[in-house]
Amino acid sequence: MCGRYTFTTPVPVIEERFGAHFPDALPPTYNAAPSQQLPIITNTEPGRIQLFQWGLVPGWVKDVKAAPKPINARAETLPEKPSFRQLLQRRRCLVLADSFYEWQQTAPVAKGPKTPHRILLRNEQPFAFAGLWDEWVDRTSGEVVPTFTIITTEPNELMASLHNRMPVILPDRQAELSWLDDGQTATAHQALLQPYAANLMQEYVVSTLVNSPSNNSPELLVPAAA
Repeated sequence: MCGRYTFTTPVPVIEERFGAHFPDALPPTYNAAPSQQLPIITNTEPGRIQLFQWGLVPGWVKDVKAAPKPINARAETLPEKPSFRQLLQRRRCLVLADSFYEWQQTAPVAKGPKTPHRILLRNEQPFAFAGLWDEWVDRTSGEVVPTFTIITTEPNELMASLHNRMPVILPDRQAELSWLDDGQTATAHQALLQPYAANLMQEYVVSTLVNSPSNNSPELLVPAAA
């Protein structure tokens, strides 16, 4: 799964990299967590970076408090689930990031302590997760709540030692544009949801400070002491 990530790249770099304007830029986040407002680019407004809430609330939900708010969606089963299948066809997005965290089970028992790792590209450049988005409308107040989820897939060789899933990182600009392109078929979109090349990634152990979403500082990026 993908439950934490970072977005620390300067806004001008992000705007140039993704060809989009960021009117509501936010400070760097070193520990992006579910329920937070985070930057994405939607297929309907590809020239604008917007802040959406992480944790998908489909538009058909009636009781938002009781509804699950998935932060991840499995690539392999998107076409099988009606709610995700519809979003795959009409509401796709780029989730902007520059690294993510994963917790490795190092203890012999499943409930033992886990070791946090930071995973990033070898060139340390920003990238985009493939995501889905939707809008939930409060029928009482009329408030519109835009939300998103990150798509996951099978792990590559680097990630397999850490977890049995990894987020889908779109490999290049053409893949990002294709993911947003409504003219592409559902089959073409599905074909983009592959593990990123392991040789183009790196990872290292970080402090357990990252375990708490309340910790959000550059200190989280520092390699843990051996």
